[in-house]
Amino acid sequence: MLALTRAITIAVAESCTGGLLGHSITEVPGSSGYFLGGVISYADEAKHDLLHVPAATIERHGAVSAQTAVAMARGVRERFEATLGLSTTGIAGPGGGSQAKPVGLTYVAIASAGAHDVRRFLWQGDRHANKQQSVTAALNLLLEWLEHPP
Repeated sequence: MLALTRAITIAVAESCTGGLLGHSITEVPGSSGYFLGGVISYADEAKHDLLHVPAATIERHGAVSAQTAVAMARGVRERFEATLGLSTTGIAGPGGGSQAKPVGLTYVAIASAGAHDVRRFLWQGDRHANKQQSVTAALNLLLEWLEHPP
């Protein structure tokens, strides 16, 4: 893995993926050389208490937002003292959506000490497919950063 050869460490903050991102990373032999751990912050209070996502960010933009995803990535990076923080937040379904934020809406973010990126997705699958697609999107974003650092 590129992270290992470049001495990059990774930590994850998950909401809608419920641990699937961390699980997927640890399925790769040797991941203990770069993966530090993660936080499953399903509840807003966990996002605030464990990842230091400002309550005002969640109140103003919602738990499923670009702003919250970036704050989660930054928070987990700081908590684990990792090189990179990677986060997922979204509405996996089948319930919980609205017209403004439909089922399948997901944000994936990555943060380093000096930069961040966030992506918005709208998946059309069932709960399982939405979670899987979110993990794939997060891993693809991570790979992009490892191949082409900002």
